[in-house]
Amino acid sequence: MPADYWVAVTGGTVIDGTGQAPRRADVLISDGRITEVGTFQQDGVPRGAELRTIDATGKTVMPGLIDAHCHMTYGESRTEEEIDLYTSAELRTLRAAWNAAKVLRAGVTSISQPGGSYFIGVGLREAINEGFVLGPRMSSAGRYMTTSNGLTDWYPDSVGVPQGSIGILTNTLPAMIDEIRQQAKAGVDFIKVADSPMGDYQAFTDDELKAMADLAHQLGKRITIHARGSAEVRAAVAAGFDWIMHGNIMSDETIEALADSQIPLVPTLTLLANSTTYGAEVRVPKGLYNAWARLMDDTGDALHRAHQAGVRFVTGTDSGFSLTPYGEWHARELSLLMDYAGLSASEAIQAATANAAVTTNHAGQVGQLVPQMIADLIVVDGDPLTDITVLEDRRNIVEVISGGTIVEFDEAMIARRWPHERGLTYSELDLFYRPGSGRAAPGPDDGLRERGLTDTDHDLAADIGRREREARLDA
Repeated sequence: MPADYWVAVTGGTVIDGTGQAPRRADVLISDGRITEVGTFQQDGVPRGAELRTIDATGKTVMPGLIDAHCHMTYGESRTEEEIDLYTSAELRTLRAAWNAAKVLRAGVTSISQPGGSYFIGVGLREAINEGFVLGPRMSSAGRYMTTSNGLTDWYPDSVGVPQGSIGILTNTLPAMIDEIRQQAKAGVDFIKVADSPMGDYQAFTDDELKAMADLAHQLGKRITIHARGSAEVRAAVAAGFDWIMHGNIMSDETIEALADSQIPLVPTLTLLANSTTYGAEVRVPKGLYNAWARLMDDTGDALHRAHQAGVRFVTGTDSGFSLTPYGEWHARELSLLMDYAGLSASEAIQAATANAAVTTNHAGQVGQLVPQMIADLIVVDGDPLTDITVLEDRRNIVEVISGGTIVEFDEAMIARRWPHERGLTYSELDLFYRPGSGRAAPGPDDGLRERGLTDTDHDLAADIGRREREARLDA
């Protein structure tokens, strides 16, 4: 950007992200910052300065969206093995850089990456800051810190946790302390802790969470947690975590503690909602579909109670999976918060702008269209306060301004995909011999048809078996 570069966005309806009513106003930008929100006067621009004008008449001008849960290293994976095992660190890095522009094109001008493989997020953050890579401004954690009972310790102990995994196993407090120190040295912006996958139990002790939060803050880092259940949410609040992700199941006592603390909650509904809404079309496994559908049923109740109690919400999508490709679904989180938590359109926009700034490196500098803020804004063809879904179609995002610069995109590049090398699959079904027919035929796993069972029966039986095993272990 030239030293004396000005942008005037004129004639639009401004939603400034503060919660105030929209108003017709011009937005004047210089040196990457918002100079004025009011009535543009040409004589306010120094003579000889470069001035670009955007006519936003009939359109909405608002802060760029912030996605507080965007995994740039996942590469739109269809399986956990693709995330953790396949593709080299070098290619994962290039893919992450390739996909960053897709996120920005969707009107997302800031993201927070709560965990990923290696320290790719740290490198991508720096490349974006230096202008080598086109993408949203970014904050990043390192690998998730988990236990043998938490999210990301996916594989049998005989396999262990692969070096390329998004998680790192820390079963003792000394191991947790050591990992935080190493991640801080590597330049992460915050620490990501991963508690139980579905919120059925608390995987870290209260003392462990408190010790991790204290050390992270001592080292000048923030800390967040994957916490779906009430116990781990309550423990993270007591430990002083900076924001909490999910909160699908919460008691009234936990909600009261969360609301009193004013620690933001990032429900991250889009991944689960896409799975349950479109699961049949993309062949989501029945067991996963059923588990997430049940979780979504619980989530609506918990989030409505949380909203009524005054919990502060932030948008995050879990973008990076095959169910949530980059640049496709970021704005769906706003309408989901309206449906599942009861937010108004204005509150949903605040969740995606001002409220979410805490998860970035620029808290207090992004998320609002007021003087002296960083000039991250979008021009939208439509009124999101009347129809929030206009933000979901990137064709309605007619201009993206990042750091005061009007971004120009290669739309052909945005449309291209770069999938992972898939795992070695021999078939999707087993091939059984059919007695009496002299022929073979495909069938479901485990010979279910021969036993008079369906896939649904198998899912139910597997679920009951898992719960019986857990009960024996707890006894």
